Amino acid sequence: MLSVARSCCDQAQIRATGTSPAPTSVTRQRMTLVTTILGSSMAFIDSSVANVALPTIQRDLGAEAATTQWFANAYLLMLGAFVLIGGSAADHYGRRRVFIAGVIVFALASVACGLAPNATALVVSRAVQGCGAALLTPASLAMLGASFGEGDRNRAIGLWAGFGALTSAIGPVLGGWLVDHVSWRAIFLINIPLAAGAVVFAALFACESRDPHKGRLDWPGAISIAAALASFAWALGEIPASGISDIRVITGLLFGACALATFLVIEAKAGGDAMMPLSFFRSRDFAGTNALTLLLYFALGGLMYFLPFGLIRIGGYTATQAGAALLPLALMLGFGSTFAGMLADRYGARLMLTGGPLLAAAGFALLGFADLAAPYYAGVLPAVLVMGAGMTITVAPLTATVMTALGDEHAGVASGVNNAVARIAGLLAVAILGAVLFASFRSGLNGADRATAAGALDAVMSGRADEIDPQAAGAFGFAFPVVIFASGASAALGGVVAWFSIALDDGSPDKPSV
Repeated sequence: MLSVARSCCDQAQIRATGTSPAPTSVTRQRMTLVTTILGSSMAFIDSSVANVALPTIQRDLGAEAATTQWFANAYLLMLGAFVLIGGSAADHYGRRRVFIAGVIVFALASVACGLAPNATALVVSRAVQGCGAALLTPASLAMLGASFGEGDRNRAIGLWAGFGALTSAIGPVLGGWLVDHVSWRAIFLINIPLAAGAVVFAALFACESRDPHKGRLDWPGAISIAAALASFAWALGEIPASGISDIRVITGLLFGACALATFLVIEAKAGGDAMMPLSFFRSRDFAGTNALTLLLYFALGGLMYFLPFGLIRIGGYTATQAGAALLPLALMLGFGSTFAGMLADRYGARLMLTGGPLLAAAGFALLGFADLAAPYYAGVLPAVLVMGAGMTITVAPLTATVMTALGDEHAGVASGVNNAVARIAGLLAVAILGAVLFASFRSGLNGADRATAAGALDAVMSGRADEIDPQAAGAFGFAFPVVIFASGASAALGGVVAWFSIALDDGSPDKPSV
């Protein structure tokens, strides 16, 4: 779901890529389009199906709730931290070469995920999978942009986006069906035929292209931000078990802060080689849209992670039904961007970027009050439709504002930074809202000690019926809406930030001095 929501910014990166000077035949263009669709579909499907399988994975591997968060966060951490440098590597070493390398890494890691004997092996494999995605995702976008001239690019982007919306929509349903009727391991192994096709077609048909003006890769920046995000996520994940005053938690937060400060110093000194040029944030529109992105995709990331647990453990849904629950949201996001763009052109981006998140927040509120055990059409569907409407009218103008905030010469880097911010938001959502879930759950147990509360939460989330008492079930029923309301508050705050930070449309980019 996050992938289909980010497809507009992905399209912006495609448009920002210069066309290869070497002529490309129609056959090569078409097969390059097929290649990029196959590669992107792996990332789209994997990111959308994994969350549906998490309740079953947690039960089968006997994982604690904190460990289960890392099944998602290990992937998001590596993807968010390295996707920008992955794009630079593709421009520097060759887009086809990096794409093929990323697909191979992703496929091998998918096999390791499918065969993982324990939770630790799955976390490590998911991290490697994230590294592969950080290579193949930007390389596939750049390959597509370099293969089509201005006249054919719009149609190619439309086909690519349409297939992306389709795979993101059916991914959770397919994943849920595989969990219910085959095994959760199958959701990772379905990547293998897609990877094989992508590698073969890329080798046979895709043309190699580079950006000769690219400078050195910003490895210090990538490593420092990865260390910061890993430290923050680990420390936040330890709060439920140890408390915020525990020395390990404090040390982790302090180390993360130091790593983040180091990242900012590195980026300030890197100049034109910086993966995230800090001078861009002097633009009011660019800073505002990225703040909105962080808050809105924090809300969406929390929903995507925790909703399957609520639907399956509270509502009694099967994995297939839980995967299908957000199908209307995916379809609205995938196919409503054109209408949203028309609204933004008529009423202005700031109004859409304020009203959209507030409408999405109303959808979160409806879901928080919904009876998950009620029929889908009466309980969950109204909330999903309202959320979908809010997200749909936000995504297209958000991308357009990011792209125009710095002018055409910086559009590609701007959209890449915004993409990374969205993925980092999902990582932070799982870590922070996991602590919120535990605190709310523990309060519902009338002051139970941390160890008892952690054990009870693990039993509820993994579905170990013989270990769940009515009080624990009731506490989870209380804690789940708290997480949804917190997600909605983040979306609403994003709308407020947009209103006060994004300038009124005046027809010119809000360009910083860079």
